Amino acid sequence: MIITIANQKGGVGKTTTAVNISAALAFMGKRTLLVDTDPQAHSTISCLAEPDRYEKSLYDVMMNSRDKLESVIHPSTVPGLDIAIAKVSMAKLEASLTGEIDAHYRLKDVIEPVKKKYEVILIDTPPTLGLITVNALVAATHLLVPIQSSYLSLEGTDDLLETVEKIRKVANPHLQIIGVLITLHDQRTNISKDVVDRISRVFGNRVFKTVISKSVKLEESPAYKESIFTYAGGSIGAVQYRKVTEEILRRAKN
Repeated sequence: MIITIANQKGGVGKTTTAVNISAALAFMGKRTLLVDTDPQAHSTISCLAEPDRYEKSLYDVMMNSRDKLESVIHPSTVPGLDIAIAKVSMAKLEASLTGEIDAHYRLKDVIEPVKKKYEVILIDTPPTLGLITVNALVAATHLLVPIQSSYLSLEGTDDLLETVEKIRKVANPHLQIIGVLITLHDQRTNISKDVVDRISRVFGNRVFKTVISKSVKLEESPAYKESIFTYAGGSIGAVQYRKVTEEILRRAKN
């Protein structure tokens, strides 16, 4: 199973979700790989003690067929979780691949040789619908959409779903939406409750039952290079990310 986590809106908790679902899977004993495609490299920074010590990144692998994905995969600070690292060089990818006939398939092709090594691969994406995110959707079996519990939460989701349909028609007919995850929810406010109802009306049973609350612990844990499970294992964030990971595994079986 290859899950791309995507939403072109920024600040919706994509990296927090990618890191903590990956960590939950690893703690459940699943062989897990997190692929960081975001030029901001926040997953890489969150999961490696010394990310700057590594010279090559995913950009080098996607641009040079002689470089293999294994060369940029490193053990993370989470036991059992590997990460394929990104650097700011990923920002050059779109311009570098312009005109290449296989531009949309580069990530799929570099992941292919390592697929059997892992039970689950998660792909963290930048907040755009550009070539990097398209590569991640072409490479994936499933899409997870995090949506912030805010008034403007649904802005742009039509564009994402339209892109998914185009990719299904042209490049990846088996791509499924595994679920919509409501994030950064503040249950104390009426507007957040209204937004949850609105998202549920739009997406129906695609919405995960588990909602991710706003949490200081979730915000703090990357600074200590830890997932929420070791940084604050008894926190609401840890409980919720464990529950949504269990939901993902149940949905994947169906």
